Amino acid sequence: MKLTVNGETRDVDVPDDVPLLWVLREELGITGPKFGCGAALCGACTVHVDGEARRSCVLPVGATKDKPIRTIDALAQGGTLHAVQQAWEEGNVPQCGYCQAGQIMTTVALLEKNPKPSDDDIDSVLSANLCRCGTYPRIRRAVHRAAALLEGAK
Repeated sequence: MKLTVNGETRDVDVPDDVPLLWVLREELGITGPKFGCGAALCGACTVHVDGEARRSCVLPVGATKDKPIRTIDALAQGGTLHAVQQAWEEGNVPQCGYCQAGQIMTTVALLEKNPKPSDDDIDSVLSANLCRCGTYPRIRRAVHRAAALLEGAK
C-alpha cells in the first residue's frame, strides 16, 4: 500500500486494519505521534489525515489510502518552527511533554479552520486531549499566541 506521509510517498506492506499509529512508528520510523491510551481517548497520537485531526491509534491504515497524512515531524520547515510550535516554546507549555505532539497537531487543525478561536472554542477542542500535568491554561495562552503569529505572517 502507498501512503503519502509528510509529503513523501511511502510503501508499506501491512494489512488494512493495522492502526495508522503502528504503521507510522514501527514501519516508517516516524516517532512524533505517541501511544497513550490505544482507545482514542487521550490524543497523544493525533495526526492530520486529509487536513483533519485524527487519532491514529484507532484509525485503520486502510482508511487513509489516497489521503495525505501529516505528523508533527513535518510542521517545522527549513529549520523554522511552525507558529504553534513557536508559541508553545515561548509560553513554556510542556512539563513532561508526552501529550504535546497531539496538543500541537490538534491546535494546528483548529487554527486552520478557525484562525481566531475564543477561549470556549479552544477549550471545546483541546479538552479532548489529556494533559496529565494540567498545562491547560498555558496551552490556551499558546493557542492565542499562535493565532496572533499566524495573523501577523499574512
